[in-house]
Amino acid sequence: MQTAFDLIVIGSEPAGRRAAVEAANLGKRTALIERGALGGVSTNTGTVPARTLRAAAMELSGNAFRVRPKITIDDLLWRTQQVIEHEQDAIADELRRSGVRVLEGSASFVGSHTLEVRDGASPYRVRAQRIVIAVGTAPDRPAWVDFDERTVLDTESILGLTELPNRLTVVGGGVVGLEYASMAVALGVHVTVVDAKPRLLGFVDDELVEALQYHLRGLGLVFRLGERVKMVRRHRRGAETLLWSGEKLASDVVLLAGGRHGATRDLDLGAAGLAADERGRIAVDADCRTAQPHIFAVGGVIGSPSLDATSLEQGRLAALAAFDLPVASAGPLPQAVYTVPELAFVGLGERELAGSGVPYVVGTARYRETLRGEIDGDRSGLLKIYVHAKSRSVLGVHIFGTAATELVHVGQAVIAGRLDVDYLTDAVFNVPTFGDAYRIAALTAANRLSDRAGLSAVA
Repeated sequence: MQTAFDLIVIGSEPAGRRAAVEAANLGKRTALIERGALGGVSTNTGTVPARTLRAAAMELSGNAFRVRPKITIDDLLWRTQQVIEHEQDAIADELRRSGVRVLEGSASFVGSHTLEVRDGASPYRVRAQRIVIAVGTAPDRPAWVDFDERTVLDTESILGLTELPNRLTVVGGGVVGLEYASMAVALGVHVTVVDAKPRLLGFVDDELVEALQYHLRGLGLVFRLGERVKMVRRHRRGAETLLWSGEKLASDVVLLAGGRHGATRDLDLGAAGLAADERGRIAVDADCRTAQPHIFAVGGVIGSPSLDATSLEQGRLAALAAFDLPVASAGPLPQAVYTVPELAFVGLGERELAGSGVPYVVGTARYRETLRGEIDGDRSGLLKIYVHAKSRSVLGVHIFGTAATELVHVGQAVIAGRLDVDYLTDAVFNVPTFGDAYRIAALTAANRLSDRAGLSAVA
């Protein structure tokens, strides 16, 4: 058996398999070690099943995000396993075609270049000149929570629910918590979201977050922000969430979505001269290089943003940097939150621009201004464009509403192509489409630029 490689990747999360394929396509001897099913958490208990569940919820609730009666878990999950298996097959095929050697088992360091692989039989060792750590993350399970995988769940075990609850408490108003909370309320579940922070999704444009909260409140979701949870305990008829304020929230199911930590516990990083922080995360530089120059870390194990799209790019960068190859910029990376409706953005926003000294204007379009928004019943969506006040270049695009995670790629292409706002004002978008919101927002921004120019001329 081959035991020496140019590069070994630990984990088949999106970042890991991208690194492995990139290296193999460069003609490097590459191996990938995976202790579970191919695709890791992303494919088997995270992104893929969650997005499939969301798609089912959208179909069942309709375009107005309201539910038809008597939805069952079987209605929601009927195609989840099929999608997971399809993705596993696609990953296996990609690795095979690229010439990546897949090693099944758990890996741990026994030196900075050597790994021990345990696959249920006798352990064996493999060696590589370069190593990429892509083990992903695991949900936090605090000691003060009485998990039972039935009533009190984390963001992976929630996929094992056997029936749709009537009342759901979600502890944690981050990305995953809000995604599940918005899906549930769209399906007619009475949902309460508890979060210690007074504001949700601090990395998202304020107006978009406000629009999401307004929409979800309209569906009946209750937000308890600035509230800390003291304890979660089970009882015969469900569970109870005790807040430090003394209030008790009763529900059928409690979902703990308070965070995740890097799955580095079993790697024995110390044997490689590395260490993780208290949340299992590994520090890296801009090239995803760790304190050991030949060891890289990518994906959720290095922390935020921990999204599949950004993780894939990290894998590519790490593979190229590992072999000292130049890296061409991929341009601005889009970010998305798969709530119902969606949030997505690319480029700069008001938080980065405010106080930066960069002159800018904002153009806004409401979905209700588009024919498609009226047809599909999405009157709450909005699209915002940030434009440089002098060069007229598009600096950022931020979207809330139906198809936001698809529409954002138009903004990504405009920014990467260094196109200005006039491209969007003159562009022809099919009607009826949500894409027409770009033209409306661009016209608004262009009018504001004209107003600024007029005021400057007067001055």
